[in-house]
Amino acid sequence: MSNSYNMKEFSSTAVITENGIYPSTISINTINTKCKGKGTELESDGYDPFKNRKLEHPNSDARSFANLLKSSLGSGILAMPAAFKNAGSVVGIFGTIILGYICTHCVYLLVKTSQDVSKVSKVPSLGYAETVEAVFATGPRPLRKVSKASRIFIDWAMAFTILGACAVYVILLVESVKQIIDHFYKDNGIDETMYCLYFLVPLLLFTQIKNLKYLAPFSGFANVLLVITFLICLYYICGEFPDVATRPTSVDVGRLPLFIGTVIFAMEGIGVVLPVENTMAKPQHFLGCPGVLNITMSVVVLLYMFMGFLGYIRYGDDAKGSITLNLPTGKDEIPALMAKCFIVFAIFFTYTLQFYVPMEIVWRNTKQHVKQQYHNTAQAIMRAVFSALTVAAAATLPKLEQVIGLEGAFFYSFLGLIAPSILDLIFNWERGLGKYKWILIKDVLLIVFGTFVLITGVTQSIREIVRTM
Repeated sequence: MSNSYNMKEFSSTAVITENGIYPSTISINTINTKCKGKGTELESDGYDPFKNRKLEHPNSDARSFANLLKSSLGSGILAMPAAFKNAGSVVGIFGTIILGYICTHCVYLLVKTSQDVSKVSKVPSLGYAETVEAVFATGPRPLRKVSKASRIFIDWAMAFTILGACAVYVILLVESVKQIIDHFYKDNGIDETMYCLYFLVPLLLFTQIKNLKYLAPFSGFANVLLVITFLICLYYICGEFPDVATRPTSVDVGRLPLFIGTVIFAMEGIGVVLPVENTMAKPQHFLGCPGVLNITMSVVVLLYMFMGFLGYIRYGDDAKGSITLNLPTGKDEIPALMAKCFIVFAIFFTYTLQFYVPMEIVWRNTKQHVKQQYHNTAQAIMRAVFSALTVAAAATLPKLEQVIGLEGAFFYSFLGLIAPSILDLIFNWERGLGKYKWILIKDVLLIVFGTFVLITGVTQSIREIVRTM
């Protein structure tokens, strides 16, 4: 949004091309065929997946950096001041750096494991769910029988993660439009639930678009609007900047789970890293130091920290789930009203593009149960039902920042922290865990941390939601 309602193009079996996101050509059956009956004794036999990739338009390192940066930097950066209010100015700075390092390392684990298991499976490239299946299929024998189930589980987890982000988008749409309309038409008597119903109709129509080429152009337009909105926000933040000492350096430790959940939600781009790596002309440049991943995440962490700190110093505990909601609505505040309008259009187009990916995942896992002549009807119903569910979730849940924390803690902590660590541990279990079993210790610590984030973040977010309601 991403994620942060990052503009994250998730797909467990997708690649990013110049025209958008398209399914990977690597078949799950290919992995199963190559790995069936084989285990950790399987060797690569000199197979180099990088040399076997057939790409019509491979991306340069610079283009890959731009793709990854665009996917990690989205409207989520506007949520960072709300994250900082649950940490304090100094704790927020160091917390963002630490979480950025942890997220980057977990992304590294996922990509490294995917590259290594590609050599063992003798396939050129793998998506997230494919990597999970290949790791289980070539791992310890007791785990091999659940390889297919693990891939399906990750597929559905990815789908519901993005659908949760879509619900966050709807909440931001509603709150932004409500602010604008309430400014021009006070006491109009329209509540959030009615606004959700108003958005349901256009969302139902746009989510029926099945061809990505009709949606991809809106992505560029949304990016332009987000950049303009970001600049307008900086203009207002720096216009009346208070003394830094007026904000606490730290807050109650019980609020830290909300900070962690929001930052992870804003920063995590776990679903897009493999598609970016899979389409590189020199994929060996993705990892390493300096590699595309490290450079991109360093820029992302600095920008998120910068925006979070400045926004928190400016608005303090009044910082909302999107900093655009803090901008004034006076009749002379034309730039602020423009920013609020821009974010509405940007998020609406982001929703329609994001919604495409989970529907591809859901349909891939359900179409075999539907007769061929009913495929079009079934897809239309499926898209309408899931779109309505995101709107219903938005109508039920109260505040934007609380839902962001819940989404980040529940979904992104698992897919972004826990799952990559588990995959690294399984892949290396019988291949060597390093001196003093440091890989085991490190991965267990990451799994424990991710579980802690999941449990405490979800608990605290639910408490805040219940308290508000």
